[in-house]
Amino acid sequence: MTSCLLSLLFVLSPVVLSIMAAAEPAGCKIRITNRGLEMLKFETQKFVEEELSNITMPEMKGHEGRFQYTITDVKVTELNLTHADLRFIPDVGLLFDVQNSSITLSFNRQILYWFFYDTGNINASAEGVNINTALNLIRDDEGRLKINNITCDARIAKMKAKFSGTLGRVYDFLARFLTTGMRFLLNKQICPALNHAALVHVNSMLETIPVRSEVNDYIGIDYSLIDDPVVTSQSLDMHFRGMFFALSHQNNTLVNYAVDPVIREYDRMVYLALSEFFFDSGLFSYYTAGIFQMHIVNEKMPKDLEMLLRTTYFGAIMMLNPALVDAPISLQLAVNSPPKTSIKTSGATVVMTATVKVMVLPPGQPPVQLSSMTMETKFNAKVSMKGKRLAVQADLRRFKIYSNQSALESLALIPLQAPLKTMLQMSVVPLINNWTKRGVRIPLADGMDFVEEVVEYHNGFIVIGANLHFSKGLREMIAGSNTTETETNNI
Repeated sequence: MTSCLLSLLFVLSPVVLSIMAAAEPAGCKIRITNRGLEMLKFETQKFVEEELSNITMPEMKGHEGRFQYTITDVKVTELNLTHADLRFIPDVGLLFDVQNSSITLSFNRQILYWFFYDTGNINASAEGVNINTALNLIRDDEGRLKINNITCDARIAKMKAKFSGTLGRVYDFLARFLTTGMRFLLNKQICPALNHAALVHVNSMLETIPVRSEVNDYIGIDYSLIDDPVVTSQSLDMHFRGMFFALSHQNNTLVNYAVDPVIREYDRMVYLALSEFFFDSGLFSYYTAGIFQMHIVNEKMPKDLEMLLRTTYFGAIMMLNPALVDAPISLQLAVNSPPKTSIKTSGATVVMTATVKVMVLPPGQPPVQLSSMTMETKFNAKVSMKGKRLAVQADLRRFKIYSNQSALESLALIPLQAPLKTMLQMSVVPLINNWTKRGVRIPLADGMDFVEEVVEYHNGFIVIGANLHFSKGLREMIAGSNTTETETNNI
């Protein structure tokens, strides 16, 4: 019986593991809607026109009846993809569809007819151009968005050429023969050109989007996809791990028990959803890196606070050693557990608990502890977007201190509440905001930015709706994909 159960577990274990992996909540989600796709369509259309304009065709040689011909220097001179569409294919990816469009070409001719040798330029036009291209989007092994494969079908309904020169009318029947061959060759060139554009050029641009990168000198962020993109007729949804980590302890990570963020809207071009885990992992990483510690002494200590501390602990100093009365007094703050984020419909708050030690610093001697107290603080956290950077600014909302030694000392600390709160607001809060004001980059390609954003707070997560602004064209974005910014370097 035991062996049967073990065999069953062995068989089911891959299934169980895959279910567990799929059940991992996302710390960050991005939705691109049909409105966003509409803007992307114009950039895609320009990019496709540029790619097709670079099509090269082989030299054509042959003879037909009394004609011997050589066709060279075939060039695309104009594309008119007026009826182009970009839309989602549910469970697959994207469809770029071109219907009833035209392509104009020019090429050189060398024709021998009996004893007449003729050269010149020919203009040809391909009409009824239909291109149907489907791009399959997946999560690759590194957790990056990637075009996995492309299916393409290109058809040209008809093609015509107009010969100029003395023998123009004589060449009319030859034109029909040549355009048939050229239409066949052009059909064969379109899809390979688009395949190369998608699988090489666009994928190279997607590789510049940060997956695991440094945020600053202390922490990094993991933006790897946790599953394949979810594509419906209305949107493309991408689910990212959205987890910060300390650079000095990269394997010391936080388990995601937060609410899975939900995006229900489709009105704006793009939506960004962030769970409490996204922010908690950042605070946990700063805590792991040892950032939440501060030593306030000498010029950092407000004079009125120093005087109040000296007065409050005068008796303790005298009992220790009267010679310490004039020694500098310091405060040592150390957060004793990772801060926690709470997101409600009313806003976001961060709760932080720290140990505060009052120390006297006799010259040339070890520090002497006068008191140890616990400080409980609650901050309001305001989330904002600028371009493709997410920033958080904190403001002190609630402050409380109490003694770790006795209830009686807690009463004696009441006069310290107000000056310590002021010191915290003037010294510690700006320090925290200085770490977060630069913000963290969200996983968008360089050249795409958020504009007209609106932040909405829900129970357990935040949703930011925005429109997209292209500061660069798709061709420029791809051209710059080989120059990776320092902040996007993988670590």
